[in-house]
Amino acid sequence: YFYLRYTMSYRDLEEIMAERGVQVDHATLNRWVVKYSSMIAASAQSKKRPTLSSWRMDETYLRVRGKWMYLYRAVDKAGNTLDFMLSERRNRPAATRFFAKALSSNGIPNKIAIDKSGANAAAIREVNRILKRFGCPAKVQTIRSKFFNNMIEQDHRFIKRRVRHMCGFKSFESASAALDGIEVANMIRKQQFSSDTTSGFRMFAEIAG
Repeated sequence: YFYLRYTMSYRDLEEIMAERGVQVDHATLNRWVVKYSSMIAASAQSKKRPTLSSWRMDETYLRVRGKWMYLYRAVDKAGNTLDFMLSERRNRPAATRFFAKALSSNGIPNKIAIDKSGANAAAIREVNRILKRFGCPAKVQTIRSKFFNNMIEQDHRFIKRRVRHMCGFKSFESASAALDGIEVANMIRKQQFSSDTTSGFRMFAEIAG
């Protein structure tokens, strides 16, 4: 949790823990993040408070193995994190996969605000076709608004600030896992979970448990 939440390296955390009498290698910490972060993120989706039906969706970018990759993200109109997905490509199939993932964990929204991306608009049309095929009367409204989407662009900053201090991702798997964990830490910061604890670390442990 401390690695995912704060701007510190694995070696920093190794040293901090050693000062408290806990001996753990920085490589072990890395393996823990890769192994457990995605499972904790899945648990977080089932434990978070209900979200609103007006969404803002956007993607940001980061380097993995020296190549640009894309982090799809969505928040509701109150700024609560809905879902996230790292993708090697920024196109209609990737956007469709992301929307399917977000709908499965958050239900069907009334509307989604996006930027001018044609791929995202095409993905929402595809989602509406799928919903109609399954007899769902609901239709997701698309809003193209820079003003509405400014909220999620601001929300990207927490993720980008944490990633900026990392030494770089060596694989898609490690990048995806670390981003899953960072997103959960961000959700805890936003108080998206019902709990008596005020400690972010304890909340993370409750989600993991």
